[in-house]
Amino acid sequence: MDQADIPALLSRLASDEDAARKMAVFKLQSSINDPAFADVFISSGGLVILRRLIMTTAGNTLAYSLQSLTRLLEVDMGWDIFDGPTAGELVERIVELIVTNPLVNILRGAMSILVALVGRSQSSTGPGPGLGLGSPPEALGGSAGSRAPGAYGFRALKPAVAVYPQFFELVIQQLQSADHALCANALMLINALIRDAISSDASGGYGTGTGEEWSKFIKRLQDLGLIRAVYNLLQSSALQDLAQPLLEFQSLTKVLLRKWREVRVDLERPEHRRALKGLHLASAPERRHINGVPAGADDGDAAKKGSRKHNPEKWRRLGFETESPASEFETAGFLGMMDLTDYVRKNEDGFQKLLLEHSTRPLHERCPVARASLAVTMILYDHFEVDKTDFDDIRAYLALDDPKAQDKLFRPLLLQWSRLHTAGLHAFFRLWKATGAHRDDFDKVAELVRVLIEQVVGQANRTKDVFEVEEELQEYDAARLREIQMGLLELSFEDQWGSHLSQVREELKHEALQFVKEQRVRCLLAGSWFTKPMPQARQQESYNKRRLYQPWRYAKLSHNRRYLHYADFPEKLPYDPGLEALTEKIDLGTISSVVSNVSTNPPEPDVPADLTDADSNPNASTHTLASRHNGAAISNKPTTKITIYSFADEGLSTAAAGPDASATTPGGGGATTTASSSNASRSGDPKEQPILTLYPPNHSLASEWLDGLLMLLNQAPITAETNKLVTLVSEYGLKIRLLNVRLEHMYDGPGAGEACGGGVGVVPSREGLDEDYYYEI
Repeated sequence: MDQADIPALLSRLASDEDAARKMAVFKLQSSINDPAFADVFISSGGLVILRRLIMTTAGNTLAYSLQSLTRLLEVDMGWDIFDGPTAGELVERIVELIVTNPLVNILRGAMSILVALVGRSQSSTGPGPGLGLGSPPEALGGSAGSRAPGAYGFRALKPAVAVYPQFFELVIQQLQSADHALCANALMLINALIRDAISSDASGGYGTGTGEEWSKFIKRLQDLGLIRAVYNLLQSSALQDLAQPLLEFQSLTKVLLRKWREVRVDLERPEHRRALKGLHLASAPERRHINGVPAGADDGDAAKKGSRKHNPEKWRRLGFETESPASEFETAGFLGMMDLTDYVRKNEDGFQKLLLEHSTRPLHERCPVARASLAVTMILYDHFEVDKTDFDDIRAYLALDDPKAQDKLFRPLLLQWSRLHTAGLHAFFRLWKATGAHRDDFDKVAELVRVLIEQVVGQANRTKDVFEVEEELQEYDAARLREIQMGLLELSFEDQWGSHLSQVREELKHEALQFVKEQRVRCLLAGSWFTKPMPQARQQESYNKRRLYQPWRYAKLSHNRRYLHYADFPEKLPYDPGLEALTEKIDLGTISSVVSNVSTNPPEPDVPADLTDADSNPNASTHTLASRHNGAAISNKPTTKITIYSFADEGLSTAAAGPDASATTPGGGGATTTASSSNASRSGDPKEQPILTLYPPNHSLASEWLDGLLMLLNQAPITAETNKLVTLVSEYGLKIRLLNVRLEHMYDGPGAGEACGGGVGVVPSREGLDEDYYYEI
């Protein structure tokens, strides 16, 4: 519309005919957001006519009028309409429309005007963050900047809200509207009110100016169901249409949490004193066992000790470290007190039962409830990055129609702070009990809870209900949580100390190898029973000759670890024979190799022993036909065997090694062999002969003796069971060392402004040092 047509437009706007007014204001709403047009419109007295239309009309004419004023305020012009003695009537009219009018197009316009009006108090140059900061009014040709500002923010709404006290409740109800634009406007109005409450409370805009009224106002909105309504929107499918106000509300929630934390707990303030007194009373302090009155004391004794007598552990029994609880809220602030009192108020019976249960335990075994509550508060505070309120590249995230990007940006669970705190605190109690923790272990349990929060809350998607999160926090297995914690800890140290950890791993692997070698050698020193198969050639002989067959062999390493003693017996003795009873011995220095069919893979316990045949399948898993425990019957075909070879002279008879040894050839029995010893003959082609064969009755014994013999010969172990044990010992050693490292021991680099001569994080000088050094963890 041309500026020359403005007088005619104003004439039609002032007409008594509703049709003419409706058409004129319909055209007005499409042109008034042009600053040049708006300046002429205002200078021609258009604000007076527009105000009259808002005050007197209804239906579409009213809706177009409200939309016109909204667009005028968007270009930061027309603020004179809220100045003067009649401004209160206009604001009351707009509030009345929100309370009484059911039409969506009227509600949208009315809420948009209030968003601009409330948001203007937060900027002296333009509307608040809800509409975006604009240029100074004089730069746009408007007149508002040349006048003293009127009453903006909640101060402008306060008289009207007093007339219509249901205003806040009805605005929050609009968050459930099916019209997304109306829903967005309602949320922007709430955001503007919260921002204004936070920024202007100290000046008396919300009450007495004591700096306390803002929290009461926020609580009033929460009691009206604000949190649940916004939480549902964050999980809804209308996310794109409501993204901007939802992100703003999420950011304001962090601001509120940060402000609550910054409030220092002061017993001089009545509400803080009442909160602490409520904690004390909720713990049932009148109970006799809590006040130190013996269970068998009579009424006279009770009267002497009386419940009014000060309990020396009044606050420590609630889980505080001292009898001055206010000082322990220094880190979590009033936010920590809110969380603790909210938990006690909603779980009073459980709180009393927990204190009663722990009162029977020694002090160092009791779970400190108050400390645990404060720890969970700070864990949630850090998890949601409450100190970080600026979202980076919000528009880039919003442009992506990616559920993962939305899950990262929108955090509905932030609004369920109280329920997450309660669930986290219950998880703390559960982990304390499951791990058998003591007071000195408090920080370790807190770290487990931190990992739990990261795993459950941090990995929850946007649509996951808080009830499911609470269940997972309660049911998450402590052992699995510990594994995750160790994995995360190892990754973090890997990033910081990668090269040093590699060196430590090598050292620990060597130490573990020596440890396992000693264990295996001690098995040989203890001695073991082995079975012997019946030779095939003797199966048809007479009973008298058969008595020469001795089915049991006992072997034992000498104390000086130089000789392997053994002997055969007709039956397994009820005791282990000593070295003096073992008539045969082998000098370990003469052993050239050890051959075995013991598999390097783990055994398969479900395979029947009688289906395993080392002769037909030398690489098979080492299952054996086990003998009866009393030794009455022995299988004719034990399948696991270890054969010891030696370089022998030409004249050495194979019979000297026993009939079972002569049946085996080097390398022919199985999958595993060793290198020859240093005592091997240096002649052209030395001949190896078996000097002893052992048949272990089970895989564990086979692993102990095979790897024990190899390690005595300075060879590496080869069985899966031994290698697994070496890995297990070395990994546990690494984890124990990592757990002993505190975070402050990690190098963070020199601090800002620190001199090179000293201070935390300064790299020490290497002057006078050589390369002979080590890094101790």
